[in-house]
Parts: sequence; structure tokens; C-alpha cells
Amino acid sequence: MGQFRNYVKITGADEIGRRYFIKNGFDGALTMLGIVVGTFLAGVHEPKIVIGAGIGATLAMGMSGLFGTYLTERAERTRYVKKLERAMVTNLDETVWDEASTFVTFWAAIIDGLSPALVAVLAVIPFIASDLGMMDFFTSLVASLVILSITLFLMGSYIGKIAGENLPINGLKMLSVGVLTAIIVILLSVV
Repeated sequence: MGQFRNYVKITGADEIGRRYFIKNGFDGALTMLGIVVGTFLAGVHEPKIVIGAGIGATLAMGMSGLFGTYLTERAERTRYVKKLERAMVTNLDETVWDEASTFVTFWAAIIDGLSPALVAVLAVIPFIASDLGMMDFFTSLVASLVILSITLFLMGSYIGKIAGENLPINGLKMLSVGVLTAIIVILLSVV
């Protein structure tokens, strides 16, 4: 655990993790919002279709986040270590800097891959319940929208906490982006 804390301190992984978690959780929430609203407006009232679209999007976001972030973060960290080596006129292979750089690359990739998937899975749960006969389709639709709204509000509030700003106002700001997204999807569906 001490080594983990050391790597986090050296690399600033806590800040990186927060950014990736919120940014990509937001992506997951808006993607699922688009799927839920869009499929409903298209006349889909079959939970399996929403589940399939949601899981497909979840898998795609998770893989994109995991591998895209790994490759990007690895390139940035490799560049940073090489720059540090030139400045220090020494090789940093197998040093704490090298290990911390490898750690933050994996750390960021895992967070980036899991955060949109986590949010997306939460939004799909009501449709799974509907498919199992535990609720009707319309109730699952409303439940999913409520889960997404709460998730957006909580992520916005968390951003407010990080910035030392008003939590409810920041929560409402992020929620309003979700509402705007739903309105745009609705408007596009009638065109």
C-alpha cells in the first residue's frame, strides 16, 4: 500500500483518476441517455433491444477507454520519463520513476475503461428487470432516466466539491447538459 501511495504522489494519479472517471462517466451517461431516449422515440418497447444496444455501447466505451487511454497515457509517460532522463543525465529504467510511470498508465486506463461502463450498466439494470418481468417497459424507461439524472447530478456535485464551489449548482449544470441532450435527441427524432 505504501508503494501505491508513493506512485500516486509521484505521478499525480489521484487527479488523473478523478478527471478520467468524471469525464468518461459523463460520456457513458450521455451515451446511454441517447440510447434510452432514441430507442423509445424510434418505437422500441422491447427491453432486450435496449439491453443489447446498451451493452454494445458499454463494451465499445470500455474498450475505447481502456486501450485508447493506455496507449495515449503510455506515450505521454514515456515522453515525460525521457525528458526527465535528459534533464538528469541518467537512465531511469527500473527506478521508482519508471515504475510509477508504468503504474499510472495502467491506473488511468482502468479508470477510463470502467467509468463509462459502470454508468452504462447502471442505466441498463431497469431494462434487465423489465426483461425478467419485474416491471413494465415504461417503468424501466423512467427508472433508467432517473438513474442517469441522479448520476449526472452526483458527478456535477463532485466536480463542485473538487473546485470548492457550490455542489447543487454544479450538479444542476451537469444535469442540464443531460436534459439538453435529451431535447436534441427528441427534436432530431421528429425531423
